[in-house]
Amino acid sequence: MSKNLSELSGRKGLKDNLFARLGDTAVEEGAPSAEALEDLAREFLIGTANTYGTASFYDFTREENRGKKAYVCNGSACLCAGTQEAVHHELEKHLKPDEIGHMTCLGRCHENGAFFYQGNNYSAKSPAEIAAILSGDKMPMDDYAVRSTGTAVLTGPVVDARTHVNRLLSQSPEHWLKEIEQSRLRGRGGAGFPISMKLDFCRKAPGTEKFVICNADEGDPGAYSDRYLLEKQSVAVLMGLLTAGYVTGAHWGVMYIRAEYPEAVRMTEDLVKQLNQEGLLGQNISGKGFDFQIKVIHAQGSYICGEETALINSIEGQRPEVRVRPPYPAVQGLFNKPTVVNNVETLAALPWILEKGGSAYADLGTEKSSGTKLISLDGLFNRPGMLEVEMGTSLKEVVYELGGGFREPVKGLHIGGPLGGIVPVSKIGDLTVDFEAFSREGFLLGHASVVSIPERMPMVKYLTHLFEFAAYESCGKCFPCRLGTQRAAEMLQKAEGGTYKIDKVLFDDLLHTLQTASLCAHGGGIPLPVRNSLQYFQAELEQYFS
Repeated sequence: MSKNLSELSGRKGLKDNLFARLGDTAVEEGAPSAEALEDLAREFLIGTANTYGTASFYDFTREENRGKKAYVCNGSACLCAGTQEAVHHELEKHLKPDEIGHMTCLGRCHENGAFFYQGNNYSAKSPAEIAAILSGDKMPMDDYAVRSTGTAVLTGPVVDARTHVNRLLSQSPEHWLKEIEQSRLRGRGGAGFPISMKLDFCRKAPGTEKFVICNADEGDPGAYSDRYLLEKQSVAVLMGLLTAGYVTGAHWGVMYIRAEYPEAVRMTEDLVKQLNQEGLLGQNISGKGFDFQIKVIHAQGSYICGEETALINSIEGQRPEVRVRPPYPAVQGLFNKPTVVNNVETLAALPWILEKGGSAYADLGTEKSSGTKLISLDGLFNRPGMLEVEMGTSLKEVVYELGGGFREPVKGLHIGGPLGGIVPVSKIGDLTVDFEAFSREGFLLGHASVVSIPERMPMVKYLTHLFEFAAYESCGKCFPCRLGTQRAAEMLQKAEGGTYKIDKVLFDDLLHTLQTASLCAHGGGIPLPVRNSLQYFQAELEQYFS
């Protein structure tokens, strides 16, 4: 990363943001013109190579995106459902082939058949539905069950913003930091890092200008818990971001929302406007002397932006490559200022903690994994939808009681996104929904998205899909990930074709290099599901190895 570029991008702060401006130039045609990129470079005093390099990185600003009218979801859940080939075929009856692109993922994993058209996401069950959508006769309906098995922290009544603001500003930042610390809330984005420590690091960092960021770039195929929160519990999310700003001393918050969730972007922008009009955001909130603004950033399609330092680079208008740490964002983050990045689910829990108390939250779940967890069940369940369970709940209960089992024979569950573990159905009874149980058994809870891998899906095809995804989404910053994911995809593609057998020693060495030498969890995490597959589905996969 370039400190100078960070400073140049930060000259206008968040009000006139380089990345947002770059996205605006791509709206009409799908990609910015060369003239627009040159104008932005001159205005922000950076090179044209920088604006071009940034635009060429993202799915929805790169030149290949020009003229696209529809995008078909190619995420893991839709792949396993087997719906997307028919969707693509039907779209080609109405659109030219070069007018159809791809997105990963649209967060409609509970019903599949997902595609994007004219600013909305849809799930089509038949050719007639697609024809109705393209003609404008069908609205983007989206219906899924939301269930809680106990205390509803995230699926209960909508938070009252005014009540929360009055409660927040009635006590000191130090008071609320102690409550959050007492709750033992750990980050729900996958790493499980205690949020109180992040907030405290940033609070103690020198400087008066600080930022808090909500990472709403939920890119894990199979996950739609963040989309649920952004669309159904958005007040809790924004109040959580406000709380983080108050505790750290930040006066700006950023909602970085993925392009694949257009409805969530619009709803969040509308809510921010409403809260400003009501005096619950902005200058001198509720007359208490605290200033806090929220900027909504419309992302442009890149999985790696789920990594916090790549996300920070993205907001600055730089290529979203992962930064080397230290320094950590809490010390040197957005525009080189102290910054805290937390995901949607983590922040959405803060209003409940402030209302009920940190000890009440700590009483939920397990000793080391407190609270509740949202779980996304895909369309191969008999009862798909969003679940909220206490940490420590049996995975068997989640799958067979709450989820109702499967619509067809399933051999494994990919839990926690592309970098999460692949759990064979024989191991479901050995796991509980918490960080420690999954780690102990050699898996990863992560985002707790669940993609069901059916018996009819060859495991070699699924692994090929994983590495193709990993290679496509690599930021390219480090050689192990940039080259290793591509080479692994090539090996599996040739093996799947039946003309090549993978050398076991060579493949294991490649996985080891990815795991130990990659700069971030993208390359470092992808070996986990592969090793799980080689361990539990050896009989199926051994024909592809020598």
